Amino acid sequence: MGVRVPLALQEVLYDVSNERKGKNMSDAVEKSADQSEGKLNIFARTGLFYRQVVSELKKVVWPTREMLTTYTAVVLVFVAFIIAVVSIIDLVLTKVVFWVFG
Repeated sequence: MGVRVPLALQEVLYDVSNERKGKNMSDAVEKSADQSEGKLNIFARTGLFYRQVVSELKKVVWPTREMLTTYTAVVLVFVAFIIAVVSIIDLVLTKVVFWVFG
């Protein structure tokens, strides 16, 4: 029981790490399926989990300082714009309600 990936996509979707060098994707899936059957104790499973977390974090493409600064500025400008729009709508609706109901 596992996900079947076409051979042409295996090379694209599967990044070969140092510990899996020379193995294909199905070997890794079978290995993880064997380990998930409960054969490992709690300490081995915890160690496996942290090794997998570190392995995945090595694959992350972290933003540069310039990118982070740009993205932060864009978010702050967008939030300020939305605050202004909601404030204007609130002001208009408040004036309309006071005008209608006195």
